[in-house]
Amino acid sequence: MQAFLIALLSMAISTASLAADTLARARETGTLRLGFRADAPPYSYRTASGDPSGYIVDICREVAAGVKKAQNIPSLKIEYVEVSSTARLEALRDGKIDILCDPTSMTMSRRAMVDFSLPTFIDGAAVLHRVNEMNRLEDLRGKKIGVLQNTTTEEVLKTTLTQLGIQAQIVPMQTHPDGVRNLSEGKIDAYFADRGILSYHLLNSRARSGMKLSDQYFTFETYALAMPLGDDKLRLLVDATLAELYRTDRVKNIYARSFGSFPPDQFINALFVINGLPK
Repeated sequence: MQAFLIALLSMAISTASLAADTLARARETGTLRLGFRADAPPYSYRTASGDPSGYIVDICREVAAGVKKAQNIPSLKIEYVEVSSTARLEALRDGKIDILCDPTSMTMSRRAMVDFSLPTFIDGAAVLHRVNEMNRLEDLRGKKIGVLQNTTTEEVLKTTLTQLGIQAQIVPMQTHPDGVRNLSEGKIDAYFADRGILSYHLLNSRARSGMKLSDQYFTFETYALAMPLGDDKLRLLVDATLAELYRTDRVKNIYARSFGSFPPDQFINALFVINGLPK
């Protein structure tokens, strides 16, 4: 048993040592590997032309620029590695990517596998509705509310309506575009989804002038960049880059590329202010 424990401890120390060499590996290879999702707009997705895009992907590009400058790697190359929602953390743990650039929520259980940066975004369930038809959730009593089927958001909607004593018809949707289109065509009275996703689809809808996104959140999730566990040098450099983006307000230009002219709400603004740490 003692020999087994010693071997296990040695393996853990070895793994931590490997993780701590990310910046050294970037210097040696001239490459930084960014993991991204093809299916998580507006945060991380592949465009019609095949290019990685999204708010968090753009944040990661700023981080790569910070690595390039701090490590003095003039020709640093970004290698984009597509990861799935089910194996993204394992890809990071197993050394297939250096930074995970997608809407990953910080949780205590995930901290056992990876390290997290300063927060990059706060998201949560919200309501999209037609202009002048809703001031509060209670206004949807007796109405039709769309939501993506078989999701945690659907369960949150059901729980919220029950807690408030609101009788409404829940209409399951196959995709988010289906929900937004049904709302614009008057087939449902509201659409319930994560606020960031609703902002993205509202921005890209031809009927956006007739719809409005509520300010109220019904849940909260904090996103952050995931990195190899125990890589303190990388984490500090990533956090310093994010803090400067927030402190100088440059992050708002990045935000606008994904969310348009809609200004960041009070929670996102608070995230930027609180995490704009001094040097």
